[in-house]
Amino acid sequence: MAEKRRFGLLIDYEYCTGCYTCQVACAQEYNWPTGMGGIRVQEIVQNLPNDKSYLTYIPFPTELCILCRPRTKKGLEPACVKHCMAGCMKYGAVDDLAKEMVKKPRMVLWAPR
Repeated sequence: MAEKRRFGLLIDYEYCTGCYTCQVACAQEYNWPTGMGGIRVQEIVQNLPNDKSYLTYIPFPTELCILCRPRTKKGLEPACVKHCMAGCMKYGAVDDLAKEMVKKPRMVLWAPR
């Protein structure tokens, strides 16, 4: 019996601008109440020794994320991917996404079971 392909999200957080569009799109897609959703944008502030700070945004799926199963069954992208203004999120088969991940160090691959 052939193994079923796993799907996931590849997030290139080097280009995330922290616009929160992915978070809003998910909340609107599923009518989540305020504070809940399938993806949350994490803001990380790193204080550098030269009195400067470095700000990173990482959109990261929560335990509520189902990769927009109703959308992807129709051949559509998950809402977060479709609406990502920076184009830093990609949906696909995990094995294909993992191959892309080796090209850049600042990526996160998320694949629910």
